[in-house]
Amino acid sequence: MAKILNKNFEDSKLPQSKITGEEVNMPEILLGYFIGPFGAVLSSGIFTSILQNYFTDVLRLNLGFLTGLQLMSTIFIIAANLIVGQLIERTKCMAGKARPWILLSAFTISVSSVLMFVVPFQGTMKYIWIAVAYNLFYSVAYPIYSTANSVLVSVSTRNSQKRGTLAAAGNIAGLGAMGIGSMAFPMLVSFSLKENQYKWFCTMAVVAVFSAFTIYLQYCYTRERVTEELFKTAKDSDLEKERISVKKQIKAAAGEKMWWLVMVFYLLFQWSGAMKNGSMSYFCKWVLDNTFLGTADAWGASQSILSIMGAVPMAMAAVVVIPLCNKFGKRNVCVAGMIFGGIGGVIALLGKDQMIPVAVGVALKCLGSSPVCYMILAMLSDVIDYIEKKNSIRTDGFTMSIYSSIAVAGTPVCNAVFSALLNWAGYDQTADIAMGAAAQNTGVRSVISVSYIGAETAAYFICAILIFFFTVEKKLKEEQHS
Repeated sequence: MAKILNKNFEDSKLPQSKITGEEVNMPEILLGYFIGPFGAVLSSGIFTSILQNYFTDVLRLNLGFLTGLQLMSTIFIIAANLIVGQLIERTKCMAGKARPWILLSAFTISVSSVLMFVVPFQGTMKYIWIAVAYNLFYSVAYPIYSTANSVLVSVSTRNSQKRGTLAAAGNIAGLGAMGIGSMAFPMLVSFSLKENQYKWFCTMAVVAVFSAFTIYLQYCYTRERVTEELFKTAKDSDLEKERISVKKQIKAAAGEKMWWLVMVFYLLFQWSGAMKNGSMSYFCKWVLDNTFLGTADAWGASQSILSIMGAVPMAMAAVVVIPLCNKFGKRNVCVAGMIFGGIGGVIALLGKDQMIPVAVGVALKCLGSSPVCYMILAMLSDVIDYIEKKNSIRTDGFTMSIYSSIAVAGTPVCNAVFSALLNWAGYDQTADIAMGAAAQNTGVRSVISVSYIGAETAAYFICAILIFFFTVEKKLKEEQHS
């Protein structure tokens, strides 16, 4: 496939980049690394917070089917991330090695994101349609975009400070898309979309068109300066000699205990967060006492309040996390943050169904998680540098593929586990939301509370212990001064 793409990309006239300067400029930052990624991941942000609810309460899909679908899809998702990473590495043309895949994803992301809301069949064919549509998005379209988008920063420029600016813009875009998905969209669902499948389709169709437009903007307003430099000056044979095989990367990474430590740490952190996100709407529907808003079915407003209480501390923390890490070290700040976040989770658990203590606990938990959210890539980079010091090879490709796989696979895996737990507890998919918590049994409400608050709280305390033994940062400083 890469050979076909190479030939087509070199022989055909792809739309040229609007960025002609040798230095990164504001249009590139704004359109290429903020607005473009924001539209691209908007569907994913919406899906993270509400897709499970759509499957169970709108389509009324069997919970056992959802568990099996999401677990099986994880295999395809991980494989896709690894494959796409290697295809990008083997794509060589003047447009770049990642940007052509960004252009392709303008089509794949927009089309696949709306297919789950068409559902033209009933019975067995409905389940087949959902299975195919779900995997087209999570196992094909999203890996193409997310992997290519991750590569863009490193090949955009050799200026490390500018790379930091571009990476920050992309992270802010991702948080913004997640914010829309967890704050605004639930209110739209609870007050307007409800269980009307046609309204869901029309809404997601608008999102799909917006995504296609912004991804195209990202293609037009990005430039791979490093790739252009190598493409013009290096011969294919030279590039082949410089390429490190996947087998060598795996051997070097798997042989380093610090690599395993940070990956296990990230898996616990990311997947407990995915469990929280997937169960959030259920917590607001069936656990929280929403009558303080005037009606028991105002769960969308409750979800928006909790989302805001989590987002504001994280946004404020962005100002102080980097200075604190520079002064005290990434490991120490992250350990303190995990403990602080765990304490916030305990407060939220003790709050039970009361909005104020739960909201306070969620705010403290999110504040505690902010150092890890902002520093995890830097910590991974330290590990990669440490492995290079010991083995004289870089493991960027393999390490970032695993990192991306953990991030993307977290949602389907945790949604599958959550579906199985709901099924085991006796979740009533036809319950009347106007009845509030009384519409579900105690077991269901307990499962939802543990999934939304308990799992992440426990993971934070475990992560604090794990990251305490992360000594790479100290060893790198010692080597640099030796």
